Amino acid sequence: MLSTRVPDLDSLELLLAVATEGSLGRAGAVRGISQPAASARIRRMEGSLGFPLLHRTARGSTLTPAGALVAHWARDVIAAAAVLDAGIGSLREDAAGRLRIAASLTIAEHLLPHWLVRLSAGQPGIAVSLSAVNSDEVARQVLHDEVDLGFVEGPTPPSGLSGKVIGEDRLVVVVPPGHPWTRRRKALTSAELATTRLVHREPGSGTRTAFEVALAAFAPLPTPLLELGSTTAVRSAVAAGAGPAVLSDLAVRDDVANHRLVEVAVSDLDLRRRLRAVWPAGQRPSGPARDLLAVAARSKPSRT
Repeated sequence: MLSTRVPDLDSLELLLAVATEGSLGRAGAVRGISQPAASARIRRMEGSLGFPLLHRTARGSTLTPAGALVAHWARDVIAAAAVLDAGIGSLREDAAGRLRIAASLTIAEHLLPHWLVRLSAGQPGIAVSLSAVNSDEVARQVLHDEVDLGFVEGPTPPSGLSGKVIGEDRLVVVVPPGHPWTRRRKALTSAELATTRLVHREPGSGTRTAFEVALAAFAPLPTPLLELGSTTAVRSAVAAGAGPAVLSDLAVRDDVANHRLVEVAVSDLDLRRRLRAVWPAGQRPSGPARDLLAVAARSKPSRT
């Protein structure tokens, strides 16, 4: 039986909205409630948990280190609830089409929603289930026929899979405002980056793997400051002052534009990476999976 300390889904989604928006008022607007109501809900959650979740300032709100960890765990809970909801919906759906997808978190959060909207516009009867996991787990689910199509980040398809490049993004170094790196006159070098302890995604994530491949000449790299299981958790930890991180430009573009994070240039390192659709070797996607692949290929993310 769950403890009474476990917050409800609405409160967890509000906490994630604060992490994304950097403001209780904006997070409340996203969730369709007023700023006072949003603030009251967060305070109730803090009271129940027994520790603060947010740093509140006149400029906005950021997650405390403890809040960042709760947000990290909350994302898994919400993702599981979304899978449950999608599964229940598919059982109720009378339409013939069904599409099972596994995608790395960057693609699942920032690209797939747009692709699925375009797919459903032409085929409204398709029931979709999405597993948002790291790239290693995507490969496993595709190889074990648990999904119809996978999306990963990396230089080559995982072993046993065929694939198609459907876009490209780049990794960027980000720090909180006021970090010493924001006052540098010269760009960071790869050697400096390679000797710095960072806030990282967990081993097996496409972001972590791409970074380690790019700095393979400097291996072994330092022990991470933190290892977190989602991009949202890493962003929140950096904003709370835990340390620098390397994340997808797709994931931090809004944070950088709104000055919640600062991008630090690296002078001698190519951090571009390929985004790829994958399926079992010797096969080709068919039905809704083939149609989604076509949508993704026509909607390649622009290079930055």
